[in-house]
Amino acid sequence: MTLETPRPLDRYRPFITEWDEFAAACARPLPTDARINPLRSSLESLRDRFAPRGITIESSAWDPCAVRASHPIGRTLEHWLGLFYLQERVQAAPVLALDPRPGERVLDLCAAPGGKTVDIATRMHNVGLVVANEPNGRRQQALLTNINRIGVWNVTVTQYRGQDFPHAMAFDRVLVDAPCSAEGTLRKQSTLRDGAALPAIRRLARIQELLIVHAFDLLRIGGVLVYSTCTFAPEENEAVVSHLLARRDARVTTFRPPFPHSTGLEGWNETPFESGTALCVRIYPHHLDSGGGFVARIERRA
Repeated sequence: MTLETPRPLDRYRPFITEWDEFAAACARPLPTDARINPLRSSLESLRDRFAPRGITIESSAWDPCAVRASHPIGRTLEHWLGLFYLQERVQAAPVLALDPRPGERVLDLCAAPGGKTVDIATRMHNVGLVVANEPNGRRQQALLTNINRIGVWNVTVTQYRGQDFPHAMAFDRVLVDAPCSAEGTLRKQSTLRDGAALPAIRRLARIQELLIVHAFDLLRIGGVLVYSTCTFAPEENEAVVSHLLARRDARVTTFRPPFPHSTGLEGWNETPFESGTALCVRIYPHHLDSGGGFVARIERRA
């Protein structure tokens, strides 16, 4: 009798209570999700354009701009024209939590390839300032392409390392969609089907700790920081938020997304986290038939 070698992903069984649903969703191909660009199109307009080609477009119950197509639509004229951009539904959660408003100053600290940047800018109706920071030159090209294609003009692009971003101004809101082990993308990344390697997770967590503390220091008093990842690892999620809570006058605030989700962990491997991590949000592939993600909404107190 041969015993199966445990996968890194199996270590999450204790807190993913709907494991069978989770595993089944992870094994299915991803649907084609997109986000309508409200500056250039609408649900009705997009449906009319695709219907003659036998492609149906269905909106989500919680956001008319979050749509799902019956066939791939990435290689279409409509995509090139910037009427929409391809985005898994789970990727809408960080900007929902950030809740940017017209006229504000918003920093997207780890911006490429730009889906969340343009989501922020369109929600602000091109009014205010969005700073999209991306240190990697090659990834910055994708960021610039999406900004230009979608047609947002309240965005400026910078190229600092996230942990070195200058204290030139205080921001109303900062998004840290952190570089991570990306286990939540396992439905499209076959190398991650069994989970990420622990050495990589620990290395990334050290970078994330630097990013979240520096991002918090860039906020004005009363400002909002959203920390997000597309991984399941507590070391990169609640542990990073706990790291910030232990070092700054920060408070995790309630974020209740309008779709199924799970709450954050209060500890991991018999180590408790700082108070507040239970208010974080975990999203698993079976919740939205999408990828996985983690979101924490944090406020800078006086």
